[in-house]
Amino acid sequence: MIKITDKPIEVKDALEGSSSLSAGAINVFVGNIRETSGGKRVLWLEYEAFESMAVSEIKKIIDQAKSKWEIKGFAVIHRIGTLKPGETAVVVAVSTGHRKESFEACSFIIDSLKQTVPIFKKEVFENGEEWVSAHP
Repeated sequence: MIKITDKPIEVKDALEGSSSLSAGAINVFVGNIRETSGGKRVLWLEYEAFESMAVSEIKKIIDQAKSKWEIKGFAVIHRIGTLKPGETAVVVAVSTGHRKESFEACSFIIDSLKQTVPIFKKEVFENGEEWVSAHP
């Protein structure tokens, strides 16, 4: 399952989307909005995406992960729109036969997503705003 949405993310949807009876492990990464960034109080974040390009790039990342690990199931859900501190921005869930591969694959997917997927983030503070790189 790959999904870009402007609706709140339900982690259980990612768990269900990545589940497999042949999997012994499901690893889930949940990325939430922090209340501070760079010592400044965050009021909200704005996420924008080129949805078709983002989905296409995520598919490439999943294919790369599948070439490295025996993935039984996966889910990648990313929010767009305005999110406040405490809200979930992204969930990655991946199931494999064993826990080590599940941790490795999940880490690879979220790290690759942050590096290559065209999803853009603006942080809005009490005294200004700025577009931020995933890897400054």
